[in-house]
Amino acid sequence: MRTRIITAIVGLCVLGVVLAFFDTVIFDLVLSLVCLLAIHEVFAAMGFGKKQWWLYALAVPFTLLVMLSTSEGVRALVLPAGFLTALAYCIMLIAHAKTLDFGKLSSFVYFGGVIVFCFYSLIHLKRALPHTQFGYDAVYFILLILCFAWGGDTAAYFAGRAFGKHKLAPFVSPNKTVEGAVGGVVGSMALGALATAVYGYISGRVTALTVEIGLRHLAVIALMGAVASVLGILGDLFASAVKRQAGIKDYGTIFPGHGGILDRFDSVMFIAPFVSIAVRYFFYHLR
Repeated sequence: MRTRIITAIVGLCVLGVVLAFFDTVIFDLVLSLVCLLAIHEVFAAMGFGKKQWWLYALAVPFTLLVMLSTSEGVRALVLPAGFLTALAYCIMLIAHAKTLDFGKLSSFVYFGGVIVFCFYSLIHLKRALPHTQFGYDAVYFILLILCFAWGGDTAAYFAGRAFGKHKLAPFVSPNKTVEGAVGGVVGSMALGALATAVYGYISGRVTALTVEIGLRHLAVIALMGAVASVLGILGDLFASAVKRQAGIKDYGTIFPGHGGILDRFDSVMFIAPFVSIAVRYFFYHLR
């Protein structure tokens, strides 16, 4: 537990430093690096090694194009690059039909796509809510995503230890309980509302939709927290199911006491796209 706490504190400090460069390309590059590390963890989990290095190498250029697509010129290359990448994987399967397992390749490509979708959602928030127009709203929503995910995880852990009796998914994750999941939902809702209140107090506004935070706005955030918590649980269980089938305990060792990138960001995988979609299509039209 001590190691986990120290790692969490160091991680939060690093997060603070990265967010300090939010309005620069450094933020995009750091997210790109984290995304590529997560994809490599899936590459290793599927049993691929140095002999199949080209499978991972094919994913790198397309991932970088997507993650750095705040530039209009780069965005123009994403579609053709995506087509060529998919075509290359098909050709590689044909060329290595005797040795390359289609199931493992498909799992690597699919899981890699989910990871890119997750981290790109954070880049999308930066692009959709430029600092010059919306202040630090994009930073607020990114922190809200992390509050929903990690706050829900923490609340679920303690609620499960205190009240857990009914197993949620015993084969996939034996330690998760229904009571813990309920605690996680409540924790995400509460922490999301608290983060919103703090941001509103500091900035004087939350988004372009309101000048002061009212009960209606907090209710919307709480509802988002409830949905996000469920999505976080699904992301966690999905990553755990893959680990079970791959026969591994953790995706990596980059975070002592926590595991790899995916062991720490599994609950963020589906929350980040959800919040980004809500912001893009609904949030700023709320009146």
